Amino acid sequence: MPAKKYIIRLSKEERKALTKLVKTGKAAAYKRQRAQILLKADVNRLDGGLQDKDIVKSLDIGSRTIERTRQRLVEKGFQKVLERESYKSSREPYLDGEQEAHLVALSCSEPPEGYNRWTLKLLAKEMMVLDGFSLPGNGAEGFKKTP
Repeated sequence: MPAKKYIIRLSKEERKALTKLVKTGKAAAYKRQRAQILLKADVNRLDGGLQDKDIVKSLDIGSRTIERTRQRLVEKGFQKVLERESYKSSREPYLDGEQEAHLVALSCSEPPEGYNRWTLKLLAKEMMVLDGFSLPGNGAEGFKKTP
């Protein structure tokens, strides 16, 4: 097995803070789990820290979770390792602000004759006719609800 790339060395203050976080039980589960990983992997422990396989067994988690936690501590620091990482979508929005405002105004207006309400396909078709705006596929895919 290759040598560990990310070695955990906690100061006394960091160790004390993590121990308090684990013992109080008031923190979110992901924070407690990361704190437990760091405490068990710390090479400054009396026993020199547990190996990943032992941490996997004792905490019932995957080895990649331990590796990512080690990496985050070394690369981003003590405070960042306990926070959730925010992910940004790499996809560009289909509509800019002006087009979105036009879409909202259109959807609040009366639907075309013969229809009771606006559908996604009708909105997409109307946007294409009025603005020359194009969307992938049948056009309605760009207007689906986002989480």
